Amino acid sequence: MYANRRRGEIVAELDGRIRKLCLTLGALAELEAAYAAEDLNALVSRFARGSLSSVDLARIVTAGLRGAGEDVTEEAVRSMQAEGGAMGFARIASELLAVTFGAQEEKSSQNP
Repeated sequence: MYANRRRGEIVAELDGRIRKLCLTLGALAELEAAYAAEDLNALVSRFARGSLSSVDLARIVTAGLRGAGEDVTEEAVRSMQAEGGAMGFARIASELLAVTFGAQEEKSSQNP
């Protein structure tokens, strides 16, 4: 499966299946509502602190899967397994946030 990182997509293995994740505008709106964030900047600030709870990881991964078109509940995501356990979920969520908010683009656009 291919992910278009310029569109904010990543691929990750969950429950032994390769899946695409993407934080679309709708998925971001879902996260804003879940955290009662007044805007996208408030949401980014929350995640930029660097300390994500297991609830955060489940919400981010759920939103990413939904954004990529999967019909999945947060409860279902909480029962999924990722390689590396909780650290695997942390890696997936971190990578998804990085491609969504441009961290990878900044690195690749620098001239050597």
